[in-house]
Amino acid sequence: MTGWYVVNTKPRKESQVESILTQAGFTVYLPRYSQDSTIKPFFPGYLFLKFNYPNEYQKIVFTRGVNNIIGNGQTPVPVGPEIINCLRSREKNGLIELMKYGEDPGPGDEILVMEGPLKGLKGVFARDLSDGQRVVILLNYVSYQGSLLIKKSKIKKIKSRRAHDEDGKKQSRTEG
Repeated sequence: MTGWYVVNTKPRKESQVESILTQAGFTVYLPRYSQDSTIKPFFPGYLFLKFNYPNEYQKIVFTRGVNNIIGNGQTPVPVGPEIINCLRSREKNGLIELMKYGEDPGPGDEILVMEGPLKGLKGVFARDLSDGQRVVILLNYVSYQGSLLIKKSKIKKIKSRRAHDEDGKKQSRTEG
């Protein structure tokens, strides 16, 4: 039966096993992400492989770098294609996008600085910069109003502009 299975590789051999199995004609999925300018496996020591069990089982387990195929002790257990699709849906430019603090903010969304010396400050998201890693936020802090350039990974969206606009409408209705 052809399906997706999880292959356990020897330490740091995910890419080697991916290459060998791809060259052998198999469909391999090794999810990756980027951290500190280094591309790493999303699941260290594991990759997903589509193959026909039991026909191609021996070929897989005797591949250089493979420890075993994850199963119940008797047979490998297939993984539903929805898991593969879910992981792939989180990819941007071939890498899984890590959402450290939830969904990305948009212009006008209220944000909270989560890291660094400005941790705890609230502001309004202004825009992404062209590198996609940094953003401009507008701060209202006591008598200071200004903009700040900050890494996108250090902020968290706490309120969308739509919710903020709706709160303003509710207040004006109750005031009038």
